[in-house]
Parts: sequence; C-alpha cells; structure tokens
Amino acid sequence: MAKIKVKQVKSAINRPARQKKTLQALGLRKLNQVVEHEANPQILGMVAKVAHMVEVIEK
Repeated sequence: MAKIKVKQVKSAINRPARQKKTLQALGLRKLNQVVEHEANPQILGMVAKVAHMVEVIEK
C-alpha cells in the first residue's frame, strides 16, 4: 500500500472535541509534527475530516 505523510499545520485550540480526538488518533500532538501512515480508507477518511488543519504529503 502507498504511504502518506500527514503534517499538522493549524492548532487544535478552539476546535470541536471530535476533531481533536481525530488528530490524536492520527498521532499528531504538536504543530508541525509529521507522521507517516498507510493510505488506507480509514486513514484517508480521518484526514478528510481534519483537512483544514493538516497537510498531506504523498510519497
């Protein structure tokens, strides 16, 4: 499967709890942190929910 890198570019402050939990589930805790995941439907769905706070880098 393809891998993607997800980088948090906006803060989770003043965001709904559901979006904060989605960022935590992706492994993002700090601004500008980058994590690598398999590009499966579950991960892509989570990224879509917080697309306004993250940047996706495809490998």
